[in-house]
Amino acid sequence: MPDMATPAPATRPANPRFSSGPCAKIPGFSLELLADAPLGRSHRAAIGKAKLKEAIDLTRDILGVPADYRIGIVPASDTGAVEMALWSLLGARKTTMLAWESFGAGWVTDVVKQLKLDAEVKTADYGDIVDFKTVDFDTDVVFTWNGTTSGVRVANGDDIPAERAGLTICDATSAAYAMDLPWDKLDVVTFSWQKVLGGEGGHGVLILSPRAVERLESYKPAWPLPKIFRMTKNGKLNEGIFVGETINTPSMLCVEDYLVALKWAQKIGGLKALIARAEGNAKVVADFVAAKPWISNLANNPANASVTSVCLKFTDARIKDGAAFAKAVAKRLDKEGVALDAGAYRDAPPGLRIWCGSTVEKADVEALMPWIEYAFEAEIAAQAELA
Repeated sequence: MPDMATPAPATRPANPRFSSGPCAKIPGFSLELLADAPLGRSHRAAIGKAKLKEAIDLTRDILGVPADYRIGIVPASDTGAVEMALWSLLGARKTTMLAWESFGAGWVTDVVKQLKLDAEVKTADYGDIVDFKTVDFDTDVVFTWNGTTSGVRVANGDDIPAERAGLTICDATSAAYAMDLPWDKLDVVTFSWQKVLGGEGGHGVLILSPRAVERLESYKPAWPLPKIFRMTKNGKLNEGIFVGETINTPSMLCVEDYLVALKWAQKIGGLKALIARAEGNAKVVADFVAAKPWISNLANNPANASVTSVCLKFTDARIKDGAAFAKAVAKRLDKEGVALDAGAYRDAPPGLRIWCGSTVEKADVEALMPWIEYAFEAEIAAQAELA
């Protein structure tokens, strides 16, 4: 390491896991908490169905999902949930695709190149979002609530009309449990519990409004649907999916892990407490960035800045190669054991991505901030040595 005037910080994060998915486990997690998982049992047995139904009921309770919305546990994580919605619901009317980061861009590819729909595509650069005032909500509109790879989010649902002819299909995978979702403005919501509640990967959650159910029961797509996408039988909603009768075999160990996280969320105060934890974590980063001239938030409008996947960019004029510099800082943080998986997403602008979701402890975020400055100064010094 180059000689530096600034010594290494004395305090380290107790938990250096700042990955944006799968994310940090709940505080105090241990494998012993999963001892009640019905391993080696059929998910169709009474105990399996009961566990799945409990997960659905707790999801509804904590998120405040209206009683007439359906909640299903589906395969293939958030991606599977989004794909089920796109392939099953779109095509009945004009579609509008909104994208401001890599996952939203992926949904555009699915709709335009795979489903071959003549959709209107509205995009924004990393750090910004599409202006919802320009969107025709009499079309079916597909968007991410929080850009996991861009660190920007929809601030609220004010610009989505309550009275609309089209459906709103919202990928909320890094927003659910950390942000307040306006259910009356959303017809389809998807997420994976591997995000804000730190669950294990492989399972998605699909939430449907009555308007989405009506579309499923009145419209048949022109294309064939794979078995894992089929939500209707004989023109009617397959209600079993939304009471715990999953389309394919779930991992009951992962379901138990989700139940443990849901019960932790209940214990600390539910959604209000989860949101407060994420906002408090993000504020630590925001305050740090505001005090440093060499780093900034990737989000250009603070109102749209994410409180979960907080994306940062280095702005110092001395940096010769932005991508190489950012990778070196992330690598140094990893090597020091203070921030694992903290580099920007591969398709995003160079920088850092610090997960500040509800399972992360504020003290760990506070401990990380001096290490970011330390790593920055170390790489500036290393760059100068090579010059």
